[in-house]
Amino acid sequence: MQDKLQELRKAIRDSAPDAIERISYGMPYYEYKGRLAYFGLSKAHIGLYIPTPVLEEHQSKLKDYETTEATLRLPLAKKLPITLIKTLIRARVKKNDARKKR
Repeated sequence: MQDKLQELRKAIRDSAPDAIERISYGMPYYEYKGRLAYFGLSKAHIGLYIPTPVLEEHQSKLKDYETTEATLRLPLAKKLPITLIKTLIRARVKKNDARKKR
């Protein structure tokens, strides 16, 4: 699973190169002008946590995944959807940029 976690980490770093990487709630956490994303490993999936409303706004692209308001569950048995992950992270970066400009 380390390979998948490293692949996810790289996708986040590629999408938000200025984000600061930390640990919060015992998970990798990325901060860019506010909360950007967290991720964590469970028995059956990797949970990618992106503050609302990003997942809701991209719901049509997420129909093959289990989601909640701010959680995308990426099954361990499937290949990571890197393009989708990058799209979601970039959307959160834009929201954080817009919020800081106000």
